[in-house]
Amino acid sequence: MTKEKTPFSFKKRLNSFRHAINGLRILLQSEHNTWIHLAATIIVLAAGIIFNISIDSWFMLTVAIALVWMAEAVNTAIEFIVDLISPAIHPLAKKAKDVAAAAVLLASITAIIIALLVVIKEMK
Repeated sequence: MTKEKTPFSFKKRLNSFRHAINGLRILLQSEHNTWIHLAATIIVLAAGIIFNISIDSWFMLTVAIALVWMAEAVNTAIEFIVDLISPAIHPLAKKAKDVAAAAVLLASITAIIIALLVVIKEMK
């Protein structure tokens, strides 16, 4: 069964943004690690402004910050879905959550490396 396409609607597009903003609120309220990401984001942005970094460095840092936030959002969504499907502790549910958390760890490590490369580049 296929879903019928509905005509374009600005109201529906606006509602999409409302849902996304609600998702950000849920992310901040449900995951303690997001507050660490938020603090790191603020520190990096402030340092970039204070040290007047180049546009290339801003680009790299923006991508790194976005990568971490997107990984955390996907991780949180996976955790919600796994909890819905498997409320009881199950080895496969744990593996799914652990792998999703690993994605956040990899994104965070990558962001740190990018930040270090930016510092090295800007010091030259």
